[in-house]
This record gives sequence, structure tokens and C-alpha cells, in this order.
Amino acid sequence: MNARWYLNRLRSMSVPEVGHRLVEKVLKVLGRKFISGWSKFSVNDIHLPVIPGFSRSIDSAPASLQEEAECAAKQIMAHRFKALGVAWPHFTFIAGPKSPWHLDPVTGKYWPAERYCFDIKYRGSTEMGDVKYVWEFSRLQFLQPVALHARLSNNEDAVKFITEVIASWYASNPPFKGVGWSSGIELSLRTISLLIVTSLIGDRLDMRTRILINEILLSHAFWLERYPSRFSSSNNHLVSEQAALYLIGVTCPFVPGAARLVKRAEAALVREASLQIHADGVAAEQSPTYGALTSELLLLCAWVADQRGSPMTDGTRARLAAFAEWINWLAEPDGTVPAIGDDDEGRVLTLGQEEPSYASSVAAAVASFAERSDLVPPHVQTFRNALVAPSSPASRPFGTRSFPDGGYTVHRTMHAGHQISLVVDHGPLGYLAIAAHGHADALSFTLSIDGQPVFVDPGTYLYHSGHQWRDWFRNTRAHNTLSVEGTEQSIVSGAFNWANKAQTRLEQVNDAPFKLQASHDGYCKRFGVRHRRSVMLADGELTLMDMLVGGPERTAEIVLQLAPECEVVNEGPEIVVLRGASRLVRIAFPPRGSINQTRGAVSTTGGWISPHFGAKFPATRLAWSGRVGAEGVTTRITLC
Repeated sequence: MNARWYLNRLRSMSVPEVGHRLVEKVLKVLGRKFISGWSKFSVNDIHLPVIPGFSRSIDSAPASLQEEAECAAKQIMAHRFKALGVAWPHFTFIAGPKSPWHLDPVTGKYWPAERYCFDIKYRGSTEMGDVKYVWEFSRLQFLQPVALHARLSNNEDAVKFITEVIASWYASNPPFKGVGWSSGIELSLRTISLLIVTSLIGDRLDMRTRILINEILLSHAFWLERYPSRFSSSNNHLVSEQAALYLIGVTCPFVPGAARLVKRAEAALVREASLQIHADGVAAEQSPTYGALTSELLLLCAWVADQRGSPMTDGTRARLAAFAEWINWLAEPDGTVPAIGDDDEGRVLTLGQEEPSYASSVAAAVASFAERSDLVPPHVQTFRNALVAPSSPASRPFGTRSFPDGGYTVHRTMHAGHQISLVVDHGPLGYLAIAAHGHADALSFTLSIDGQPVFVDPGTYLYHSGHQWRDWFRNTRAHNTLSVEGTEQSIVSGAFNWANKAQTRLEQVNDAPFKLQASHDGYCKRFGVRHRRSVMLADGELTLMDMLVGGPERTAEIVLQLAPECEVVNEGPEIVVLRGASRLVRIAFPPRGSINQTRGAVSTTGGWISPHFGAKFPATRLAWSGRVGAEGVTTRITLC
């Protein structure tokens, strides 16, 4: 991180935010007085924090959940941990700087354990690795399946394992040393994991472990109140922080001002539900999976409020239902959704397994919680569904559904016995001033046939250590849209920040036959042209007409990024896309121009897909380059 990063970040701030950041900086400097150990958070109270109604709901969960929990717990108890596509080396829960809490499993290096958390520069690390990995382990979410297994099977070894883990974390992460204390969302998700443990098996923990947990919770409440995410940072981080404070207030009367915490956090959660989920259900962060994380946090707290006999507002329930409807339209028959925007695989209730249909699982739970069984998408039952058991998936919607606030249109139809799903992006770049988790994908689209992806969004890959790859995966030229003169419609100014932000306008949507027209201004200032795209689907042919209006012709590139399983063959002027021996579509690019194919290019010139965080696989990228003006050029994609 350098002066340029700070300058770009400063440009994204309002005057009030600058004032807030200055106060925050002072508080962080003064916070050094709290790094003398746990003594300032000493708790002699052995009160057992319990989430109301949690264990009762789990006890009535289906037998399949017990089997999944046992399988996951055995792996963890054997000290085998896997997350974000990486398997950790075999470890023991020793304390100190060489404990697994500070280990990066990719680089094999240890993040500093004795340094004040705010002195550790984790953004853009080239030496230590991506801090996401060490954070993931320290969220303690792997204790959730172990605690579940201990409760459902009465396994005493699981209880002993949990005791050992908590003692190790406590000894290795005193306040406020190490990167485990650097970000509020990390403390929040760790808090929830500990509360799940105490709610499931707290009565089987010894007195010493209870005290350690209570001291951790007290210190976390202090930190979360002292350094809240505000202004341009008040996205899913803020929701996670308020969710943790709400649950601490509900379950921990020994925390000073617990009743006040509940009241303030609940008000914040209700407010953020209306801000971070648009009225049409689209996640304001322009990411289905980040929307799912936010919705899962809201769901847990709203469910707890019901258990307490003090329900949250109907507006919160309505926003959750709207989110479920968006996901229901996006979801394929297997529950997966397009990889729109960022995805770091964050979860709230988890058994630690990979969840390709995570967004649908959350949507199924929130739809049932909102008593909207008609909105339940295809999903896989998992831990969170033990709290709110969803009904069977609703009938898949067909036709055209536009989400004007969030900026997506979904068209689902049948052709020659095949189910076609088309998603067109005409939404804003992202949420708030920095649009942290949005991608420069205006006027891009995804297409699947019979639930199998053909034209796809490339995914995320990495965050803090991604550097040029981080930029590539979220830039325009990685998506199924048009770029001008080799540039991006919105300009990156940091790993979670943007300078110029393209503004998109939906101009027309018709259902039968399907036609959508939208435009954006991302190239107006630099090139004097507005990109307008018309998308038409009729009689098995998808037609893309791209125009650059308002100025002279420009050299442009039109990209079609294929799923990794797809291959291409040239047949005269057309390109045929195949999956195995099956012919899927024929592509006819504009006649005047050149076509480039890349697959797994060494440099960041495309041909990559990131199916999950930290992984990238080769996948064919087709790119047409030529002159485009106001009269436009046409690309035709015909179903075989």
C-alpha cells in the first residue's frame, strides 16, 4: 500500500467521513494501552451465553444434518482444515507466534503475532500472502460442526477438542495483537461461532473455558463498538458488526450496556436491511453471494428476535423475501447462480463444506422465514436450514423479470426442448462511494442451457494479494461486454476502490419477443461516446447489437467468456461452441474485424475462470476487435 492508495481512498470520502477517519485514527493510536493482555477484559462471571431457541431447533433437525456434522467434525478433529480451496498443513494447537492462528497455508509464513493489529500492513501484501487465509482460520467457524456433532452424538472428544481450541486461540491472540484483530467482520463472525458453541454445548464446557469465552466476547464487544464501519465502509462489514453486537447484547448480560447494545444494533440492522437490499431484492453490493452473507446475518438476528418475542419490523422480512425472489430468478436447477461481483465464500452458519449453492440455500431459508414458499429456489439443505426449514423449491419462474433498482433482467425460456437462462447486467457498479465488491461489468450477460453455463462471469480469484489478477477479474475486459480502446468502463483505484464509475441506464425491456436496450456513460469523458447495447432473444437466436453513440468511431473489443468445460472449433466464418461432443451454439461476430482466442494466458489477457476464491482455471475467451460507431455492430449467437 502506497501514497497513491491513500490519495485514491481520500478522494472517495466525504468531508464528514474524513472527520470520522481522523477520530478513528486517534482512537487506534490510543488503543495501544489495551494491548497489555486480557486483564482489562477480565470476567469472573461464568454466565452461559445462549442464543434463544437455537439448541431446540437443532435438536429437531433431520438425521442427514447429524451425518454431515459428524463427517466434518472428524476431519477437523484430525487437524485437517480446508477453506478457500486450500488445505492447511497438519497442525497442533500450540500457543505463541508459531501457532496455526498466524500461519498462511499458501506461503508457509507466519503473520506477526506480537505486533499491534493496526500496525500490520495486510493490504497488498506481496511477502506474507493473502490475509484472507489466516483470517478464515481465526473465524473459528470450524468449531460449528464440531459443536453440532458433540451435541447430536454426545461425543465427549469433540467437547475436549473445542476446549483445546479456545484455550489456544485465547493464549495466541491477546487483545489487540495480530491480524486476527484487524477487521471488524473477523471479530463478528468469530463472535457468532463462539455463541453457536455455547448455545449447543455450553453446559458441557468447564468453568475455565466458559470464562475464556466470556472474556473473548467482552473484548470483541469493546472493539466492535470502538471501531465501527461507517460511511464508505458501511457495507456487509457493518451488518456483521451490528449482528454480533445484537447477539452479544441478547446473550451476555455481563457486558456493560447490554440492553443498549440490543436496541442500537437492532435499529441499525433494520436500517441496513433497507439500504443493502434494494426494494426489488437485488443486493446493493452487486454480488449475489455478498447479498446472501448480509441476508444470512439479518436472518439470524431476525429469527432470534422472534424467539425473544420481540420481532423486527415487517420491512426487514419484506426485504429478505425480495432477496429470495431475486435469487430464485437467478438460480439454476442445481441452485448455483452466476458469479456476479466479488465472492470470498463468507458464511455465517456453516459445516465448513463447499457450498456452490450458498446464495440459494440462504434464499430458501429467508423465503420460508418470510412465509413466502413461492420464492424458494432450488437448494441443498445445510446447517442454516435447521433453523428455518424451507419447503420444497417452488416452480421455476419463466418469462422475463426485470429488477430495475439493482439493475438485472432475467429471461428464461424454452427452445427446441432446451431451457435457456439469460441474465443481463444493467446495474450500478457497486455500493457506496468505493463500490468495494462490484465489478466493471455493465451491459454484460451470462447464458446457460439446461442449467449448464455457456457464457459466464469470470469470478473473483484473490483479494489482498491478487494485484494485477485482482484487477483483471473485476475489469471490463474479463466480462461479456464491450470495451473501448483497450480500457475499462470504470477505473480501478485500489483493490476495493474505483475512480471513474460507469452509470448505467435501462432504456427498454420487452418480453415476447425478448428485447432489452441499455447504455452506460463509462466512456463519455475519455472518448466522447456512450456504449449502448441491445440484447434480443427469439427463435433460438441471441443477438447483441453494440453501438458507440455521440462521437466518432472507436476501436472496440467485444468479449465472450466461455465456461471452462466448453471448447470451440472454427467452421468458416462462424465459431461453434461445444461441451464434449454436444454442439451448443454458433457464434457469428461482426464481419469486419479480427477475432482472438485465449485460454489460460500467462499474462492478464484473459482465458481464466475463478470457480472459487484462490483458484483460477483455463477457459476459452473469445474477443472480437474492430471499429464501432453509432450505427453499431451485431454479434449473433445461434443455439444448435
